[in-house]
Amino acid sequence: MSTETTLHISEIFHSIQGESSFAGWPCGFVRLAGCGHGCRYCDTAYAEKQGTTMTVDEIVQRVLAFDAPCVEVTGGEPLLQPGAFELLTELCDRHPAVLLETGGFLPVDRVDPRVHAIIDIKAPSSGVMEHNCAANFTLALNEPERFEFKIVVASEADYLWAKSYIAGHGILGKCSIIFGPVFGQLEPRLLAEWILCDRLPVRMQLQLHKYIWQPDARGV
Repeated sequence: MSTETTLHISEIFHSIQGESSFAGWPCGFVRLAGCGHGCRYCDTAYAEKQGTTMTVDEIVQRVLAFDAPCVEVTGGEPLLQPGAFELLTELCDRHPAVLLETGGFLPVDRVDPRVHAIIDIKAPSSGVMEHNCAANFTLALNEPERFEFKIVVASEADYLWAKSYIAGHGILGKCSIIFGPVFGQLEPRLLAEWILCDRLPVRMQLQLHKYIWQPDARGV
């Protein structure tokens, strides 16, 4: 199907998936422009700029040309652009492993059910925790295989809050949850020790791309 729907694109690139349960896999990335939420530790603030306008067809052809095992639509906040839903469906029609990484501010109920959604939960240090979309937890509990939640923590206070928050929303032990340290702010060893001490059934991650390349490098 040909579509002329357009989106604002920050960048399209081929890299190693640095986060989520797909970490380590080569991946084709589509970074959509725009967000506006202002997380304190945002590492893609450059995506706030309008970017380049491309049609869905152009985007799909470009990212599939990488011939990667998975493709991901990310941002910024990708779901701010209405055309993102059409883009995700078009990618699902042509690729078996389509990922969405969203900041967790918006509901994902309109996302094609073939998409694997990676949803952030913002901790207090982010400055935007009040914008977490709780509706996504209910959706994930109904179809846990489609979703995973990612929490980036900058301190022990963040960790304790996150532990209580996910338990309070009933997703601990029922959905895939990944904890990671804010790069350069929290020593990974400390987060690992807290998780082990609490016997917390979560996965820990580091941002692989920041160890492979320079932490502020784009297009990786």
